[in-house]
Amino acid sequence: MYNEIEKTREILLNTKKLTVLSGAGISAESGIPTFRGADGLWQKYNVTQLATPEAFKKDPKLVWDFYNWRRGLISKAKCNLAHKALVKLEQKISDFCLITQNIDDLHRKAGNKNIIELHGNIWWIRCTKCDFLKEDRRIPLPFPPLCPKCQSLLRPHVVWFGEALDPDILALAIKEIKTTEILLVVGTSATVQPAASLIWIAKENGAFLIEVNSEPSEATPIMDISLRGKAGEILPQLCE
Repeated sequence: MYNEIEKTREILLNTKKLTVLSGAGISAESGIPTFRGADGLWQKYNVTQLATPEAFKKDPKLVWDFYNWRRGLISKAKCNLAHKALVKLEQKISDFCLITQNIDDLHRKAGNKNIIELHGNIWWIRCTKCDFLKEDRRIPLPFPPLCPKCQSLLRPHVVWFGEALDPDILALAIKEIKTTEILLVVGTSATVQPAASLIWIAKENGAFLIEVNSEPSEATPIMDISLRGKAGEILPQLCE
């Protein structure tokens, strides 16, 4: 493994353009639930059934109670060594982009600058009717949170199950992916679409693929290098 780490480090630090795709695994090391398996319940509710437009329409208070709980949890989370290592990589590599599936804002908190948030950001809220959008870090948000422009209900600025990604954000991510020399995939199972498809797009466009994950993912078969273990242990070694 150590020789593989050395080889990967040399490849990474000699590239001109690096794109990182991060998933829930990197935040799990900061204590944020992935909502898979045993983590998939909040109180008695299945998270995949709560984080939907249908659930919000049916019971917006229940959904906001869940997001206020998540905001409280995330507010206490600390950036881990993996987050900090990605900041160092951005400082070392001239053309760097971080595409994340996470909504917790920990990459920005750690110090990364060039970030594309595929699934939104839990600290932003938007109107269900008009174009109002703002950052709001109050915990909890008083219910019902109402739009100051049109008095409609506000919702978390995140992509829920069953919703499409913002086409402009997805297009920006695809543009980065298509032109990158290396794609570093960290802490993702590569099962959530369309984020996972970015890995295959990178492969089709000639990128060198490196995976850091605690277990094999759906994308492992097409990786050029797979490093198995915690991101917080492996990534710091890659940016020394």
